[in-house]
Amino acid sequence: MLKEEKVFKDAVHQYIYVKHPLIWDLINTKEMQRLRRIRQLGTSFYTFHGAEHSRFSHSLGVYEVTRKIISSFQRNGYVAWSEEEILLALSAALLHDIGHGPFSHSFETVFHFHHEDWTCRMLCEDTEVSKALRTYQSDLPEKIKQVVQKTYENGSIVSLISSQLDADRMDYLLRDAHFTGVNYGTFDFDRIVRMLRPYDGKIVVKENGVHAIEAYLMARYQMYWQVYFHPVTRSSEIILRKIFQRVKDLYLMDYTFHIFIDPLPKLMEGNMDIHDYFILDESFIQMLLMQWINEKDPILSDLCSRFLHRHLFKYKIVHEKEGILEYAQETLSKRGFDPKYYLEMEYPLDMPYDIYQSEKDHKKQPILIMTKEDKLIEISKRSEVIKSISGEKRGVHHLYFPEEMVQHLTIPK
Repeated sequence: MLKEEKVFKDAVHQYIYVKHPLIWDLINTKEMQRLRRIRQLGTSFYTFHGAEHSRFSHSLGVYEVTRKIISSFQRNGYVAWSEEEILLALSAALLHDIGHGPFSHSFETVFHFHHEDWTCRMLCEDTEVSKALRTYQSDLPEKIKQVVQKTYENGSIVSLISSQLDADRMDYLLRDAHFTGVNYGTFDFDRIVRMLRPYDGKIVVKENGVHAIEAYLMARYQMYWQVYFHPVTRSSEIILRKIFQRVKDLYLMDYTFHIFIDPLPKLMEGNMDIHDYFILDESFIQMLLMQWINEKDPILSDLCSRFLHRHLFKYKIVHEKEGILEYAQETLSKRGFDPKYYLEMEYPLDMPYDIYQSEKDHKKQPILIMTKEDKLIEISKRSEVIKSISGEKRGVHHLYFPEEMVQHLTIPK
């Protein structure tokens, strides 16, 4: 252990404690420090001005939630995990988001890759993170990769990091609620921690904790509709996607950019290595956007200006989809806007809790309640509140377009 415990002051958990030298070494790798330059909530700062928190602070938070849960298990004699497995769980919690790119989901959609794949590469290839892990234990990168991919043999550790009731979700709900200034994401975190139990390769909830889980799931439900799916945030994300798409299209047309620096050519061609990917953070992308405002291409220049200066697309709710998209495309074209870059129909969709009825779908394990008789019951069978939202798919179509077109698009109600 470290001679002196390291302590981070945190807005959500008050204090985050680091005792093991490996965790301290991982925090100080350049790959972890890169996460300071990537926002947790992407473009949500355009909607909630306080939402500037980073994936670095979230990663520390997930580590701390995992540490508190394991400490609770140990105090109550519920686990007999070795020190190596405990350190594995803590390391996986800290590193679970290390592969995120700038403005993660918008970026991934256009360039067709997934942050979990890059997380696994950062764990196992030539990185400071991989070196730190191998110095401690040669097969530790591979084990953490298995946790990320949900294939590790100890299912309880996987459930701690990734499940419908995991350290990741608990931290981001509390953290995102705090920094956006809303109350929707709050729930009794300490109560949930006390009610969790490891059992037969799963993390289950003591029967007395049902009401705390209800509050947690309702917090998630509200956060998705009031924060994550906020139409203004969706508008800014759409414009950012359109920018990335325009850049990709121009590159394929051999357009000569005013500025187009490494590793952008490799990004466009889909052959980046881990060192190229490391360069991609939000500071890098925002510098490019500032430069691309001056590009000769009017679409790229205009979209970058709209994004950086917050001249976002407007939206209208569409109840009857039939023919609307075609009508909007024709109307925009007549007014000089290319619908490919200035129009989007989106249907935000959330399932606040999935009962997980398919035995083949291990990604959606249910939340299980342990009764006083030590029997496991899926939570919607014990809670009318959760039963009412289980498997629910809710959403409406939103049509996004330039503000200049508001007077020219008549959408039937």
